[in-house]
Amino acid sequence: MRVEIWSDIACPWCYVGKARFDKALAGFAHRDRIEVVHRSFELDPHRAKDDVQPVLAMLSRKYGMSEAQAQAGEDNLGAQAAAEGLEYRTRGRDHGNTFDMHRLLHFAKAHGRQSELLDALYRANFAEERSVFTEGPERLVDLAAGAGLDAEAARAVLADPAAYADDVRADEEEAARLGATGVPFFVLDRRYGVSGAQPTEVFTQALTRAWADHSPLHLIDQGQRSGGAQACGPDGCAVPRS
Repeated sequence: MRVEIWSDIACPWCYVGKARFDKALAGFAHRDRIEVVHRSFELDPHRAKDDVQPVLAMLSRKYGMSEAQAQAGEDNLGAQAAAEGLEYRTRGRDHGNTFDMHRLLHFAKAHGRQSELLDALYRANFAEERSVFTEGPERLVDLAAGAGLDAEAARAVLADPAAYADDVRADEEEAARLGATGVPFFVLDRRYGVSGAQPTEVFTQALTRAWADHSPLHLIDQGQRSGGAQACGPDGCAVPRS
């Protein structure tokens, strides 16, 4: 069964939501048969690459709140992140364009290291003092290498603006078709959607329900009363006996 997760590296609730979902998945009996695919969603797609500003200033301008109110929100997020075992810098973070990070995540997906890179990007943005927005592509190359990817190949992806750009746009268009207006947004087996950083138990319930609907059909009549129903299979066809 496949679970698709739309998220953005700049989204703190995506950071928290992934941790909660990961806990639910770790305790799920069929976890080894769940494929998790991370998909792209930009919260600020029109922001220029060189337009980087402090998080508090961005929140104040975007939501019309005071910096004190914005700081209170960050403190609350820090407490919720800590409850999930995550580090979270409530002061001094910045905000910028994430398109190159999403391109790099698609590159990582092609090499089987998507989740590892996503975790590295989240930690870098929310927990570490160094910025993922102001230090240029080499900062992202270092994170990619730390996630197990080839540094030169990652550098080449970042140097080519067209590399994996269509994949990012396709994810965002698909999110719009599915009705996602915010992230994190979880889609289970293309049957169920879960919006937001829900509690772990909600993700557990969603996984359980989606798996029940996804699991193979239950056979009603297997011909047990008549000694076995006739059928054809890889070894040939059953021959009726008189």
